[in-house]
Amino acid sequence: MSRFRRMFLGDKVFYRTVLGIMIPVIIQQSVTNLVNLLDNIMVGQLGTEQMSGVAIANQMVFVFNLCIFGGLSGPGIFGAQFFGAKDMEGLRNTFRIKLWFTGLITLGAILVFNLWQTPLIRLFLQGEGDPALAMSMQHYAHEYLLYMMPGFLPFALTMCYGSTLREAGETMLPMKAGVVAVLTNLIGNWLLIFGHFGFPALGVQGAAIATVFSRFVELAILMFAAHRQERFSFFHKVYRTLRVPLDLLAKVSIKGLPLLLNEALWSLGMTTVTQSYSTRGLLVLSAVNISSTVTNLFNVFMFGVGNAVAVLVGHSLGAGKLRKAREDVWKLFFLGFALCAAVGGALAAMSGLFPQLYNVAPETRSMASTFILIGALLMPIHAISHSSFFTLRSGGSSLITFLFDSVFTWGLLIPTTLVLAHWTDMPIVPLYLVTQATNIVKTVAGVLLVRGGAWQRNIVSVTPVDSALE
Repeated sequence: MSRFRRMFLGDKVFYRTVLGIMIPVIIQQSVTNLVNLLDNIMVGQLGTEQMSGVAIANQMVFVFNLCIFGGLSGPGIFGAQFFGAKDMEGLRNTFRIKLWFTGLITLGAILVFNLWQTPLIRLFLQGEGDPALAMSMQHYAHEYLLYMMPGFLPFALTMCYGSTLREAGETMLPMKAGVVAVLTNLIGNWLLIFGHFGFPALGVQGAAIATVFSRFVELAILMFAAHRQERFSFFHKVYRTLRVPLDLLAKVSIKGLPLLLNEALWSLGMTTVTQSYSTRGLLVLSAVNISSTVTNLFNVFMFGVGNAVAVLVGHSLGAGKLRKAREDVWKLFFLGFALCAAVGGALAAMSGLFPQLYNVAPETRSMASTFILIGALLMPIHAISHSSFFTLRSGGSSLITFLFDSVFTWGLLIPTTLVLAHWTDMPIVPLYLVTQATNIVKTVAGVLLVRGGAWQRNIVSVTPVDSALE
């Protein structure tokens, strides 16, 4: 018992530090996901085709969002370690690299979505169902995506600021800005979707316009606070030049481009899985949309622990405290597993309640309830997998991270899903269960890679490091 306690349980100082990182992230993402749920319900009141059209468009926006996250991952590794080493100029330069990376990604996404949005949308409309319903879904997907694209740039800049602040241990400011933004989005949706208080009833257009406006609000709050407060000195004069040292750019690119590729491949993989599910019928897409929206509301605890892993481990590695980084990882793993087991149990007990909030067919509600139950039962497994990813990433182990994430996705998950979806008559529920359960293999691999210790590296300085070995 004492060995278990030493390895998996921390002291009060440890948990106070972890909660200081987790709670703002959990609050921000909880509010965000709750508003997403309410938005989803409001769009669902317009009709099944509107909700499915928005869900299809959001699959493409999801790929863009994950590419932005991937573009920030490489600079983020260096940013956390620069802050741990108290190198503010290094942190400033990583922010500039983020601006370049996300700017190029945003430009590329707008180009792709303008040129190829129709064939991309049609990929999700190949299941059985009324052709007129499919055409209506396609129309609403086009409409929503068109009005969402102006929000890509403010979203990218918001991610640059928010991620840099979190790397420096500041989680409250991004949380506050995020809460204001999602509340703005909620109110905007209510006004513009249904046309309250004299506003026009714009339906799907209104949902997109409200989202874009909220992103500008969030960016304005972050920029104003970041450049006005003395404690964020790394933002002062950050725009005096966008030049960055070529040696640092090369290092960040070597570490970061595999992570960007990883996020792009992973997000494309998840979209491919959703597309495969949609071959079982047009109603399946609505059920998957409902279940993912509800499950995300409860996944905030998993993401909170993941942020704690990224920040604490990154700071320890940057300060040369490799032994502390290793000890903290196992404590955070256990915290994530235990927390998500409890949260998953609560979600499982309520899995049948959330779909009742939607104005959809009984068949869709039944499928959504089952998908939510499966997600709830697998939540502790996903927590370990998620923490493994952030641990491997913290030490700049780009190749290992790539192998862990994308090779699993495209080597096991995608082939399994494609074979079952296109070459068997397996019903959607067992198909969903089998594909989701493949994550158990990924989790086992993640634990083994973390135990191997290849991630325990200081990559930003020649500061003497302590031993990482027991």
